[in-house]
Amino acid sequence: MSTLSTVSEWLKKFIAICVLFFLLASCATVKPVTPPPPQLEYFQSKDLTFPAYVEMAVPKISTIQKGDILGIIISSLNKESNEIMNFYNISSLPLASFSPGGESGGASSQPLGYPVDSLGNVSIPLIGKQKLDGLTIQQAEGKVKDAVEKTLKDPAVNIRFMNHKFTVLGEVGHAGIFNLLNDQTTIIEAITAAGDLTMFGKRDSIRVIRTVGNKREIGLVNLRNRDVFMSPYFYIRNDDIIYVEPTKDKALPVPQPPQQQPSLFIQRAPIYLSLATTLISLVYLLTR
Repeated sequence: MSTLSTVSEWLKKFIAICVLFFLLASCATVKPVTPPPPQLEYFQSKDLTFPAYVEMAVPKISTIQKGDILGIIISSLNKESNEIMNFYNISSLPLASFSPGGESGGASSQPLGYPVDSLGNVSIPLIGKQKLDGLTIQQAEGKVKDAVEKTLKDPAVNIRFMNHKFTVLGEVGHAGIFNLLNDQTTIIEAITAAGDLTMFGKRDSIRVIRTVGNKREIGLVNLRNRDVFMSPYFYIRNDDIIYVEPTKDKALPVPQPPQQQPSLFIQRAPIYLSLATTLISLVYLLTR
């Protein structure tokens, strides 16, 4: 009788331990396998002294080329002459515009502008043809102003490129084609215009595809390092293509939240419970 009482007490303790074990295990979850956090920092350096000073690249000054389209605005005290000379800046052509997603975004318009012909000349009302091929914008403004002064008093001349552009694609907020306003536009401004890089964009190996003569030159830019300010690709040029490559982490499946992933023990709980019940029954039968 004493032996049976001892076994009964042992069985009670065993059952209590099993119940407690199952309750504790039910709270456990499998820790999801997550990729390492992306490296999102910009302009890093071992030198942590502030303020910091870095060298900068010098932008290349663009020159007018055959096939360019120029916006030429001439203003003077003569209102009628102004309207005649600026006709190509007022009149516009309808253009199809497209959203970053590729769907048609409706119609927009762009001024006609003054095309540079195959001989490098631009035809301007009242002053005739002006050879601007090979000149910088500043030089062209001076040449056109000298010609206009023969007809109008105290004219002001402003010239800009109307067909210069750059493309941003890959892991950015919204890829697209953007107008290149001047030679001082940097790759930082270009990426900002495209909505910045996504968390999956490689910040240390951004490709810049540039037209050099009859070839395409491909360069790499590392935005995580301060040396980017000295890169020959820091300043964007006409027809540049900026491609942001995705990281390998983008190909990994997104892990489920921990509460949605039951532990392996819980998944096998019915098997363990069945084995424990069988063991208890055997012990009880053997000690009767």
